[in-house]
Amino acid sequence: MRLLTVLWKNVSLENIPRQVDFYSKFSPSPLSMKQFLDFGSENACEKASFLFLRQELPVRLANIMKEISLLPDNLLKTTSVQLVQSWYMQSLQDILEFKEKDSDNPETVRNFTDTLITVRNRHNDVVPTMAQGVIEYRDCFGVDPVTSQNVQYFLDRFYMSRISIRMLLNQHTLLFGEKVEANPAHPKQIGSIDPNCSVVEVIEDAYENAKRLCDLYYMSSPNLEIEESNAKSRGQPVQVVYVPSHLYHMVFELFKNSMRATMENHLDKNDHPPVRVNVTLGNEDLTVKISDRGGGVPLRKVDLLFNYMYSTAPYPRVENARAAPLAGFGYGLPISRLYARYFQGDLKLYTLEGYGMDALIYIKALSTDSVERLPVYNKSAWKHYKMNHEADDWCVPSSEPKDMTTFRS
Repeated sequence: MRLLTVLWKNVSLENIPRQVDFYSKFSPSPLSMKQFLDFGSENACEKASFLFLRQELPVRLANIMKEISLLPDNLLKTTSVQLVQSWYMQSLQDILEFKEKDSDNPETVRNFTDTLITVRNRHNDVVPTMAQGVIEYRDCFGVDPVTSQNVQYFLDRFYMSRISIRMLLNQHTLLFGEKVEANPAHPKQIGSIDPNCSVVEVIEDAYENAKRLCDLYYMSSPNLEIEESNAKSRGQPVQVVYVPSHLYHMVFELFKNSMRATMENHLDKNDHPPVRVNVTLGNEDLTVKISDRGGGVPLRKVDLLFNYMYSTAPYPRVENARAAPLAGFGYGLPISRLYARYFQGDLKLYTLEGYGMDALIYIKALSTDSVERLPVYNKSAWKHYKMNHEADDWCVPSSEPKDMTTFRS
């Protein structure tokens, strides 16, 4: 019986390319924060969620799987990328097994929830595994500007897709999963969403954890100075409908960067400049500004900080580390920006070389404006990978100035 099951699964996996072609013809259906919240708090129905997810998840998986197949052949052949592909194929197959099953059967719906937990756990290491594949490819073949641009384009879309799929999985499993999925620490949350997320509390939590890391590496750390301004409700704490774990991820990464820069820029001083945070809530935007005195970077390097193939820190020695590294593979900032953009916000960096850096996180103040930003596979995406990028239509400065005497008549 077990052999028959294995053979059936192998046959089913052979059909995955056809299923990917079919489901990639559909566009994902973006949801707003308000829709997530309303469903979880007022109309939470496991069957309704099951019916939506068994259709939506294959669409989101298939759209990004089509783009994986457009990567350079030598990148696709790396062990790490093949492993990621196998995870996506298996997860798509696991979900498609429920395509024709009876939605009125409680056991079917319950098994679906268990399957989503399995899928979610299977994809826990997608980010570092894909990163390892890119490193393997770069070290073996190098990276030309066109390939670098395509990989950057792909990874932004791939990781954004992963964030969105994980959001759906977490909402369902937190709302309808067994008691192991309960969230007693945050009983007021609707799944992973806090309808009254205290921004300052999340920031202070992220700072304390980043401070602990900084103390381990440098035996000291910058203090935190925080200012809060609520233009909508004067004198009230700043609260917003948001996913606290997303905000935490962004702020924690920015604190790590700010603390490392501050410590290394003031190694000879006993008193280090503080990291200053300003939290402001307006009618449309919630803005978190994190300012440091870490010396900043040249303007030409700001865009590089969001490049997946660039890091200002050496690769962490994970096998020897007793704690999470203070800096690592260079994915912290680009993925933090994706978290900000996922619900139509943004993350921007402003440098003052020789002084410090300002990092600004923008989040939509209204849950109706916070709508998922999702990649979709279509002809435009296909052309991006297949077309040769034309030469820039602006002059590129030469590294050596021309001898002006050559222009004399």
